[in-house]
Amino acid sequence: MVDSRVLAVNAGSSSIRFALYGTDRSLVRRGKLERIGERGNAGLELIESLDRERLLDGVAAVGHRVVHGGLKYSAPSLIDAELLAELRRICPFDPEHLPLEIALIERFRKRLPQTPQIACFDTAFHRQMPRVAQLLPLPRRLDEQGIRRFGFHGLSYAYLMGELERIAGQDAAQARIVLAHLGNGSSLAAVHQGKSIDTTMAFTPAAGVPMSTRAGDLDPGLGWYLARTENMSAEAFNHMVNHESGLLGVSQTSADLRDLLACEATDARAAEAIALYCYQIGKSIGALAAALGGLDTLIFAGGIGENAAPIRQRICERLGFLGIRLDEGHNAAHRDIISDGTATVTVRVIATDEEAMIARATRQECP
Repeated sequence: MVDSRVLAVNAGSSSIRFALYGTDRSLVRRGKLERIGERGNAGLELIESLDRERLLDGVAAVGHRVVHGGLKYSAPSLIDAELLAELRRICPFDPEHLPLEIALIERFRKRLPQTPQIACFDTAFHRQMPRVAQLLPLPRRLDEQGIRRFGFHGLSYAYLMGELERIAGQDAAQARIVLAHLGNGSSLAAVHQGKSIDTTMAFTPAAGVPMSTRAGDLDPGLGWYLARTENMSAEAFNHMVNHESGLLGVSQTSADLRDLLACEATDARAAEAIALYCYQIGKSIGALAAALGGLDTLIFAGGIGENAAPIRQRICERLGFLGIRLDEGHNAAHRDIISDGTATVTVRVIATDEEAMIARATRQECP
């Protein structure tokens, strides 16, 4: 695989990103299909688009981001009939992502039947979390069925840890770190000695902090309350917490923080949505620092984490007790290090690259 072209496919709940890497591992082309939930043939559309540009010519392997690996898969794996059968079996674990990802894999198998495909699991980074961080306080029979805290955004976190070691050295990468992947989907992870200690997402990616359209953590009694008072079905509740909540739900205008920042001075609902987002993320950083027993480095990544200086500022403004202080000028300029020189916690901004991580894992699995 050293001298071969690799295609990385990154399917989310609302978009598909792809990146093609050349024989010298350099990036050849990136692309994105958006609003895929509004049409049913997104996988076919992607392949037709790649074919029009002849981007599939010479591709030796295709790597896929697969959001959920369940209990069975904790490392990149060659996709075969057994793996696909397991993904179909655990579809109820993640109905927002797995059906689309399976359909994409099957489309590529049909188009490139002799080309190996590799599944790269978002849950893999967290599979070695301490047992106490995986447990949900539910009847033990459910744990035996695999219902536990898995965590997600693992490909992003693995890439960020590699970048941290590259730019700051091994000692920094072995220290106490909180990674904040803030984008359309947002989560945070506590990492020590290179291993995930805890994370905000849980059994599904709907848990944790508020996101663009996902609610994050909720009182579990709310489902029963809405079933009684609004006759809301489980399916409708799932749709609400995944697609109608978070920034969109609170603001009632937009799921995009750029839109909300632009109108917060005149729209109280937008201002409240932003305040809730920053408050809950700041609170989660404090909780993860407690799980780590302290904090040495905080890293912002993702579309919001990398580009929204006001959001980083507001998240950090309550965290002085941890030793976090931002340099306003460095933060506004999106410098690599945005913490004050006297702060005890180094705050960094690192651009994540899930597609690069997929390609790297695919090459390693197909030597």
